[in-house]
Amino acid sequence: MRWHTTVRQFLWGEIPSSKLERGLLLKLDWFILSYCCLMYFTNYLDRANVNNAYVSGMKQELNMQGNDFNKINTVFTCGYIVGMIPNNLMLQVVPPRLWFPSMQIVWGVLTFCSSSVHNVQQLYAIRFFQGISEASTFVGTHYILGSWYKPSELGKRSGIFTSSGLAGTLFSGVLQAAVYQHLGGVGGRSGWRWLFIIDGVITLPIALYGFLIFPDVPSTTKAFYLSEEERALSKDRLDSDVVHHGLSWGLAKRVLSRWRWYGCSLLFAISGETESFGSNNLMGQWLSSIGGYTVEEVDYYPSGVTAFGIASTLVCATWTDYTRARWPVLIYMCFCCTVAAICILVWSSPTGLKFFAYYFAGASYAGQATTFAWANQICADDDQERAVVLASMNMWNNAVNAWWPLLFYSATDAPRFKKGMIAMVCTCAATLGVTGLVWYLERREQRLAKRKAMEHVEQIRKDSSSPIKKDKPLKDE
Repeated sequence: MRWHTTVRQFLWGEIPSSKLERGLLLKLDWFILSYCCLMYFTNYLDRANVNNAYVSGMKQELNMQGNDFNKINTVFTCGYIVGMIPNNLMLQVVPPRLWFPSMQIVWGVLTFCSSSVHNVQQLYAIRFFQGISEASTFVGTHYILGSWYKPSELGKRSGIFTSSGLAGTLFSGVLQAAVYQHLGGVGGRSGWRWLFIIDGVITLPIALYGFLIFPDVPSTTKAFYLSEEERALSKDRLDSDVVHHGLSWGLAKRVLSRWRWYGCSLLFAISGETESFGSNNLMGQWLSSIGGYTVEEVDYYPSGVTAFGIASTLVCATWTDYTRARWPVLIYMCFCCTVAAICILVWSSPTGLKFFAYYFAGASYAGQATTFAWANQICADDDQERAVVLASMNMWNNAVNAWWPLLFYSATDAPRFKKGMIAMVCTCAATLGVTGLVWYLERREQRLAKRKAMEHVEQIRKDSSSPIKKDKPLKDE
């Protein structure tokens, strides 16, 4: 019986203490994760579709030259940076059940517009505003997950959520190949244009689903499927140590006077660049550049990078919830990416080894869910600080990502990406250093908090054991 409990705890996190809590978690997992995962799926489907469209005819039809492809991603990233913190702070003002679906409708409509562009400049404008609207999803969902789940439950849910985005990337390659085969030329439209239309058709119904079922946060939820007891429990199970503040300029002082914002932002600003293998579709560009592969193969083969990323993310997230240690995942990720970069740097290596290297680099995605679960855990005692830190982590990573691919992963550097592979090795080394720093600072904060709590208890004990002074009796006159 004991082994059964251990396996169950390993696979799904801390076992609920009551039947009421078990029912609450089942509902949260279904309604929160189902919508957030579908939303993020369409979010990443849109981003991956641009990569797949580029190698499936868009480059030629829009007469794209030089670094035009990198510029599309850079413009999107700039919009993403602009929208990051405002979107997360809006969740403090506008109910998430209204804000998330509204932003999803905006980027769904813009996705339809992408199917009708006639030049790359029009695509630049669309991608900028898509970046602003899509910035609501990733850090916003991590904020919501941290509002509903305990630290021991958070890693796995973060992993499932992140994997849904990777599934969007995986599905995009399969979808693009199918569209290219069956819809290319239908209605006078190229296959890559149909890809954006189908993406928009998938996106809008999911937004409607969000309007109907999303539960907001525990303090404001009015979800029809939660009983009064479940609503009260959802607040009580997390609220014991959380400090609630009104939205004011004091937030800036709290955030900037602590190490958390600096440490967590620096960690993901650097570690997020290990995802450059997948986010820039380096394998697809490599296959397209060396020749000998059909359009369908160029779309299909890079899906293996994403598949390994999903597997790594889910296994690592399960392990971190069980052990409560987040940092080992970043070490694993850095090891895999360093090995992959070295294999590709040795250009005389066999083609099979290069396939292995690109697939092995999919492990970089495992760090994403773990890093944000770690930040949620670090900032669990302050909701507003947590919202800002999570948004800032992604903002600074995207601020780096706005110029990083142009410098190290330019489309003109295909197929070798020599500068990029050297940069990858350096990025992994820097990630290991910052991981150690954040681990040390978190441990120090925990020790100081424990010492302060013990001193407080000791002071109470002293006060309670000290003799009570009695008033002297009044002297008779």
